[in-house]
Amino acid sequence: MAAVTDPIADMLTRIRNGIHARHSRVDMPSSNIKVGLAMILKDEGYVGSYKITEDGKKKVLRLNLRYRSDGQSVISSLERVSKPGRRVYVGSDEIPRILGGMGVTILTTPKGLMTGKKARKAGLGGEVLCNVS
Repeated sequence: MAAVTDPIADMLTRIRNGIHARHSRVDMPSSNIKVGLAMILKDEGYVGSYKITEDGKKKVLRLNLRYRSDGQSVISSLERVSKPGRRVYVGSDEIPRILGGMGVTILTTPKGLMTGKKARKAGLGGEVLCNVS
């Protein structure tokens, strides 16, 4: 198996594929940044829960996906913004609003991972990881 060059894009793709296949959960290799992303997705109500399990020596991040009562996924769009080949940085006044504030921008800031709304409030800019709606 080839090494993953962009683990965040891999995580977002696994979530998109899981939603498309109507899975109740998705598993992926765990890392601190992925756990931080999972924490924000849970806090914002996009995933049900997450937990870290051990598979031998490797840690696995398991996300439970959420669906509405009509069977539609809570996540309608999951988009990677900053990529290894093209990093996207913004100041606190340039943080994009997704769907007029209905969606969430996730950034890495000097104070760690946070949503665009929190970063704007704290006056922090950073690298835009992804947009979720």
